[in-house]
Amino acid sequence: MDHLASLEDKLVSDRMRRKLEEVNVAVQSHLHPIQDHVNFTLQQAYFKCAHDCFDRRRRQEEIDDCVERCSVPVLNANILIENEMAKFQERMNRSLMVCQDKFETAKLQQIKTGAMQDMEVCVNQAIEDSVRVLPHVVDRLKASLSID
Repeated sequence: MDHLASLEDKLVSDRMRRKLEEVNVAVQSHLHPIQDHVNFTLQQAYFKCAHDCFDRRRRQEEIDDCVERCSVPVLNANILIENEMAKFQERMNRSLMVCQDKFETAKLQQIKTGAMQDMEVCVNQAIEDSVRVLPHVVDRLKASLSID
């Protein structure tokens, strides 16, 4: 019986991993325009700004301060993206944890019939809900970063 439980756990784990890979692909797809903006528009502005900081008439401390000021928009954008994606991931993890808890409870109560299927339905719904929220997260990021 333990062998069967172990196989069941592995199956559940494999299915969850595949679903999470789907979410990762969706996240990368939705975030592409934002990453493009940060990597090209903001980074380009940073390098142009930093280049202008290097003036022989300035002291090293002034140059350092100037370059640091130039980096602020890129750093702020990255912090904003990281914070939003951390919130997104935390919400999704909480949803998946509820599914896992329901599955574990069913196993403890030895309710084998349908527990695995219920788990799969729950995970699918949690993933779909998370993916449905992604465009709104991206819109909020675009608005914060002034991306059209």
